[in-house]
Amino acid sequence: MSKKRESYFDNAKFILIFLVVFGHFISPHKGDSEALYTVYNFIYTFHMPAFILIGGFFSKGIMKKGYLKKIVRNILIPYFIFQLIYFVLHRIWNGKETLTLFDPYWTLWFLLSMVLWNILLLLFIKLKHPAVMMIVALTIGVFAGYIQDIGTYFSLSRTFVFFPVFLGGYLLRKEHFSTILRPEKRIAAGMILVGMFVSYYFYFPQEAKDWLLASSSYEELGVQLGQAWFIRLLMYGLMALATFSFMAIVPRRKMFFTHLGTRTLYVYLLHGFIVKLFELSPFYDLVGESGNYFVLLALAAIVTLFLASKPIITLAQPLIELKTHLLQRYMNKKTADVS
Repeated sequence: MSKKRESYFDNAKFILIFLVVFGHFISPHKGDSEALYTVYNFIYTFHMPAFILIGGFFSKGIMKKGYLKKIVRNILIPYFIFQLIYFVLHRIWNGKETLTLFDPYWTLWFLLSMVLWNILLLLFIKLKHPAVMMIVALTIGVFAGYIQDIGTYFSLSRTFVFFPVFLGGYLLRKEHFSTILRPEKRIAAGMILVGMFVSYYFYFPQEAKDWLLASSSYEELGVQLGQAWFIRLLMYGLMALATFSFMAIVPRRKMFFTHLGTRTLYVYLLHGFIVKLFELSPFYDLVGESGNYFVLLALAAIVTLFLASKPIITLAQPLIELKTHLLQRYMNKKTADVS
């Protein structure tokens, strides 16, 4: 089971990072086509929640010595580096721009929230009882929307709203995934996803899109405060249904892309620059004029595979992991010499 489990999660992470890239490529065109708008809303219902769930699942060693130090080194430092890069680029593109370290640019919210989710998890573990932990987390997630000024600073809105998902991943055990991966559950999950997609096409309201992003207060979302809590709970239900259905259909066996699932951080951090370059070019206008949106699907696949390739990893590793393959080989050789 262990080898299958490893392949399973790497498969899930690669598929999810492809959906992230695809979602960002289709975002400028989501209003041009009903089908494209449906695809956008559908994948946004589960692609980040599933990533967050997996992150929570692999946070079980949080009480081990050095765990938070590792989180800071692997996540927070790359966040600061790329926050600075985005600041410089925005300064070039937009002229006046103020550097704010804790108001994340675009995709960087996930990194800052990941650090904060781990810190919150340390506090929630003290509650001991899983049911109490989840009820408190959901309550915070629901009532966070009532804070008028909550938003992107410190990624507070997304941190609180998505924390129950992260906590849920932490509380899950191997046997839970074994249960949803049974053949009959996989078939049911596939049918649920198809049903959700069709329902989204016919019934998903235009204004509901911003609820999936979880970055705004209820007042900004323009909903009556007396109804807001119910809508957020409904969105939690949709996210849970779509996320677990997706996790149920992920292949368990080793695939041609399985090993690339270990490189999702590189794709996540680097794809934004490519997306922005395409936005600045005539490419999107040409796609819009032709109406051939399948080009975006192919482009997302190419970009995902390209950014997860070994040459890109080698080039970007000093920036993202603050180390190089040459240094690694040198250190490995010195270690071997000593032993």
